[in-house]
This record gives sequence, C-alpha cells and structure tokens, in this order.
Amino acid sequence: MSRLAQLEARRQTLLARCDAQRADLAGRLSELQPRRAALAAVAGAGAAGGALAARHPLWLAAIAALAFFGRTRDVAQLLIRARTVLSVVSRTVQLLRALRAQRAERGAGAS
Repeated sequence: MSRLAQLEARRQTLLARCDAQRADLAGRLSELQPRRAALAAVAGAGAAGGALAARHPLWLAAIAALAFFGRTRDVAQLLIRARTVLSVVSRTVQLLRALRAQRAERGAGAS
C-alpha cells in the first residue's frame, strides 16, 4: 500500500470520527436546549427563518406599539430595512451553500 493511499485512509477515518463527534455534540446540545432544537427542526434549513423563529416575538410588539402611537413612517422604514436585511441574508446563505457544494464537488473529484 502506497503512502498516499495510507494517508487517504487515515483521512477518511478521521473525517468519520469528526462526523460522529459532531452528531454526538449536536445531540447533547439539543438535550440542553430542547426549545431551540425544536425550532430548528421546524425551521429546517432556512437560516433567516430559523433565526427569526428562534427569537421571542418582541419585535412584533415593538412594531405594533410604533404603529399605535402614530409613527407609521418609522414602522414603514423599519419594515423596509428588515426586508432588505432578510433579502441580503438569504442571498448570502444561497451563495455560501453554492460555494460549499462546489468545494465538495471539487474535493470529491480530487479524491
């Protein structure tokens, strides 16, 4: 067996061990934070949706209070900025997923 083949076998073993440890840590964290784990499961892979769902809906009360006290312009500006931020975040997540998939394909092609 060549040295390169030995190193590749060792790499695969270490990657499998890392995956097992990562799964174990994720299980332990979900036991410590059951609500967050449930929200993450409901939100699925959507990072922006999961981030918003994991927070307390206090932002909704703040928007309602601003609208109630006659600050509709501030509410509109806040909603426009929030929409812009969510759009940028979702595009960034899409780009990062595409880059991760490309790197995975490149890594699989090199093996």
